[in-house]
Amino acid sequence: MDEQEVRSRAQLWLTDHFDEHTRNEVQRMLDHDANELKESFYTDLEFGTGGLRGIMGVGTNRVNVYTIGLASLGLAKYVRKNGNQTSPSLAIAHDSRNNSPLFARKAAEIFASQGIKVYLFSALRPTPELSFAVRHLKCDGGVVITASHNPKEYNGYKVYWNDGAQVIPPHDKGIIEEVRQARIEDLDFNSNHELIQLIDKEVDEPYLHAVMNQQLAPEVVKEQHDLKIVYTALHGTGITLIPEVLSRMGFTQVRCVPQQDIPDGNFPTVDSPNPEEREALSRGLEMCREWDADLLLGTDPDTDRVGLAVKNHKGDFVLLNGNQAGSLLVFYHLIKWHEQGRLNGKQFIAKTIVTTELIRRISSDFGTKTYDTLTGFKYIAGLIADLEGKEEFITGGEESYGYLIGDFVRDKDAVCSAALFCEMAAWARSKGQTLFDVLMHIYKSFGHFQEDLVSITKKGISGKEEIAAMMTRLRSETPRELDGSPVILARDYQKGEERNLVTGHVTPIELPASNVLQFETANGSVVTARPSGTEPKIKFYFSVREPITEQFEYDASLEKLTGRIQRLKEVWSS
Repeated sequence: MDEQEVRSRAQLWLTDHFDEHTRNEVQRMLDHDANELKESFYTDLEFGTGGLRGIMGVGTNRVNVYTIGLASLGLAKYVRKNGNQTSPSLAIAHDSRNNSPLFARKAAEIFASQGIKVYLFSALRPTPELSFAVRHLKCDGGVVITASHNPKEYNGYKVYWNDGAQVIPPHDKGIIEEVRQARIEDLDFNSNHELIQLIDKEVDEPYLHAVMNQQLAPEVVKEQHDLKIVYTALHGTGITLIPEVLSRMGFTQVRCVPQQDIPDGNFPTVDSPNPEEREALSRGLEMCREWDADLLLGTDPDTDRVGLAVKNHKGDFVLLNGNQAGSLLVFYHLIKWHEQGRLNGKQFIAKTIVTTELIRRISSDFGTKTYDTLTGFKYIAGLIADLEGKEEFITGGEESYGYLIGDFVRDKDAVCSAALFCEMAAWARSKGQTLFDVLMHIYKSFGHFQEDLVSITKKGISGKEEIAAMMTRLRSETPRELDGSPVILARDYQKGEERNLVTGHVTPIELPASNVLQFETANGSVVTARPSGTEPKIKFYFSVREPITEQFEYDASLEKLTGRIQRLKEVWSS
């Protein structure tokens, strides 16, 4: 799009359909800031299969009340056609980000203008509670205003259908089409406010009750009630429910990081509110050392992901990655389900294609199936829905610190996960162990797996083109060797096929098409290339493993695997 086209698009935002602040900001960019004008108006902010996410500001390529309004108008029209025809309803929640309450209210007003009943949380709430609310209130769908763990400049709009899961086909495509047809002049923020009902405790209580029902060993928690737990909400929504659920479980020694208790969209104490990053949990780790705590929990702003730190064999606190924490969660559940006589071959575990294969080895040992899905929790939720009434979901998750326990929520749930991690730690302590000890037992029993990733951001207009070129090159030039071992399998999830490079045999992949490439070597190493669907970045996932040995020694094995991953990262990030 050339400069004149961008200016023409921007000038449309000088009409009376827009508020005075917006008009003034557009005029400022037209007069003084050509670069910002281009980035703000060169395209429409893409409403993807999960909704919107982007930088907040004025313009068609920014998150603001008008782009939120258009998304809401499109969703409302789709619901009117495909939802409850007599009394359609939607639920809305928001996180602690700047403008999140405003965007949530504006979305509610648009829905109400279309004759849709709205259940709007009166204050910030975790994303999993919105998923629960959709199901509990029997809504046609829902929205969460959040940008997850992105920097403070971002916000977003996640859409859920009536099963409490983020939308998948055919609803995602149908909603996108309606959003594309929505017009600014049709936005009405001022009618039918009587259709908006504020909610809080009437959903909080049944949700917390459902979380409590997921406990597997409440008697152990009672015995180990003085387990020392440090929790940080990272200025997000977790502070509303996680301390409460831990208290109800019976834990008496829970301390929150006071500087990070306060919801704040500027995230003043962290560079990024991402529990995957050590810096974000540094204050919590400091409190753990001072108090000699047993474990640390940290959740992202919308509380769908949780990070975990435990003491290692040297007494030092270490952060577990998402694959390690997920493997512990699966192992604990299968042990307890086995002890309770609940496994009969009709249960399953779910994970994504970039999540550790260690989970499959664990579940196989218990005679339990593991299913793979594409990356994104909506696919795990879709799998649960497909198998409902035939097979029972136990637990599962993805490497990016997102886990689900039971099926009363249909999205990753850091509230319930945090509760079960604490119960796991109490169970290990009752046996004179730590969660790190349990992890070492898993490695000795099933093999030592190590995973990591490289995320490369390509900003601006040219970013998407560069990422597309990377994927095109990888498709045409399949690597022949990785990690000193020949590549034997190449999976193209866009084409839906797995090629055996040794025999030439091609096997269909029974998953929806997705722009993902995966390469597996003879020694079990796996490299996956996956462009983000919501951000201008591409991620490369690496997995290496060591076989089971009687002489397993963690430090030596870790050093070896870390070296192998580092060599892979150097090649793939260059």
